[in-house]
Amino acid sequence: MTVFERFLSLWVLLCIIAGIGLATLLPGLFAALASLEYASVNLVVAVLIWAMVYPMMVAVDFGALRRVGERPKGLIITLVVNWLIKPFTMAALGVLFFNYVFADLIDPANAGQYIAGLILLGTAPCTAMVFVWSQLTKGDPNYTLVQVSLNDVIMVFAFAPIVALLLGVTDIAVPWETLVLSVVLYVVLPLIAGAITRARLMGQGGEEAVSAFTARVKPASILGLLLTVVLLFGFQGNVILDNPFLILLLATPILIQSYGMFALAYFWAWRWKVPHNVAAPCALIGTSNFFELAVAVAIGLFGLNSGAALVTVVGVLVEVPVMLSLVWFANRTKQSFAA
Repeated sequence: MTVFERFLSLWVLLCIIAGIGLATLLPGLFAALASLEYASVNLVVAVLIWAMVYPMMVAVDFGALRRVGERPKGLIITLVVNWLIKPFTMAALGVLFFNYVFADLIDPANAGQYIAGLILLGTAPCTAMVFVWSQLTKGDPNYTLVQVSLNDVIMVFAFAPIVALLLGVTDIAVPWETLVLSVVLYVVLPLIAGAITRARLMGQGGEEAVSAFTARVKPASILGLLLTVVLLFGFQGNVILDNPFLILLLATPILIQSYGMFALAYFWAWRWKVPHNVAAPCALIGTSNFFELAVAVAIGLFGLNSGAALVTVVGVLVEVPVMLSLVWFANRTKQSFAA
């Protein structure tokens, strides 16, 4: 993990400050950027999201799916937590906090937006940074690759229906066309482009060529993330300045969800006697989020200055410190697991 990645939350915080400051100084520029839309997709943000997502997809090896039946316990834990538990508990936490616990502290008109943002975060399991978390816990890299590849395949088919179901249950209007378009733009097409790129690189130089390519494009991915944060907080600047306490409120259910999902998956793996080099990554996958996708879909569904988009960016802010704390805990408890 590079120094830049380790302090990603600090850079995100600085981009938040920059976004709010620039929007105050240059409101016309941000208004012009917000107007660059087609079919509810902001073109500037679309380019930035692709810069984030595409390098991750090059790392996905669909050939690893041939090993999906090997050591199934870790995969079962990951899939159950990611797709049968996590989206629904996140939606429940959103309803609990924004309709009841924090009801007197927020604008009631925005409660549905905040819940929607949490649903998008909870339904998008991590596909990239999890390789970093796995490495930091000395996880089995091949097994982690199988888990991530299988999650990506499931995401293509399950993300939109689960999001639509939970938005509908929480009485939030579901623009199906925009939701499907977002999945195609930010999951299906980058996945296809990544697979084609990977196949060409493997033919030229194998895994070393893939690693070299992803290393070259990684700065563009990080830059895309940071510029997206600047834009989002530029559009949300007035809301934040009027209620800076809001960020803490939005982070609360995300923190509870993250630590809760890790505890569930990690304890389950321990009870099932899953080796630590599989148990730690499978619990971390169930904890972290594919926040790039969540940000993109939130913008497509609800707009750049929506409460839903704000929640997904707060998810970026808390992701790295939370995950590093869980990596520390996993390494400290390694001796409790099977070899």
